[in-house]
Amino acid sequence: MSIRSKIFRKMCEESDAKRDEGLTTPPEIERFDDIKYGSDENWQVLDVYRPKALSGKISVIVSFHGGGWVYGDKKVYQFYCMELAKHGFAVVNYSYRLAPEHRFPAPFEDTNMVFEWVMKNAGQYGFDLDNLFAVGDSAGAMGIALYACICADKEYAKMYSFTVPEGLKFRGLALNCGIYQTKDAGIIKSMKDFLEKKDYPAILDKFSVVDLVNKDFPPCYIMTSNEDFLREEPKALMESLDRVGVKYRYKLYGDEEHPLGHVFHCDVKSELAAQANDDECNFFKELM
Repeated sequence: MSIRSKIFRKMCEESDAKRDEGLTTPPEIERFDDIKYGSDENWQVLDVYRPKALSGKISVIVSFHGGGWVYGDKKVYQFYCMELAKHGFAVVNYSYRLAPEHRFPAPFEDTNMVFEWVMKNAGQYGFDLDNLFAVGDSAGAMGIALYACICADKEYAKMYSFTVPEGLKFRGLALNCGIYQTKDAGIIKSMKDFLEKKDYPAILDKFSVVDLVNKDFPPCYIMTSNEDFLREEPKALMESLDRVGVKYRYKLYGDEEHPLGHVFHCDVKSELAAQANDDECNFFKELM
């Protein structure tokens, strides 16, 4: 692992622990923890959260967590995902194999396995597959957007050895504080731990969402914040979505009096995070 990634991982661990200090499972949420979706007991596990007040089939959100491909897991994202569940959704919160221990395409292989699990276990956990949504932030926004491109583009899908589950269709996505192109020097450096040396930087263009979206890409909510270091990223994505005719809604949160940084929406103690998450869930409900 590069020194840059080691520092990044430690910084995130300390910051997220401080952010979530004192939080517990909301009383209105039922959780099913540590469900294996693959053979790797350390990485290929997921949780399901459901509102206790709702029974039967309900709409489902799958969360592709961020962390620059080298950090994060379902534990870090549990409180954020349970906040989404409060809005009347079943939420699938999964860990995936991280770099540099596991490099590309491990996160996409794992994500495909998660959706296979969702399709197979819809009856047991009450997933309404006609209303299947996904969220992602930072690298996770790139990740879920790329997975949606795999689902929407048979030619791009040939780059991957797995097959998308039959019948899988996204009703919508939420892309939060994301990365959508690979032209920035900082982004290029951050991919070094993710890609094998033989692949880097030759296939970087294969991760540029702005060049991959087509008319079958799902409708999406795109958000960033006024002090997000990636706040300029949505512009090129929106231009691409306009070009292919895909519906989206864009929102920049925060102002001079209320500065908001990268992935602010994961801080469930924040009223502004609550507003952003409300807006996204309402967008999903409009698509149903």
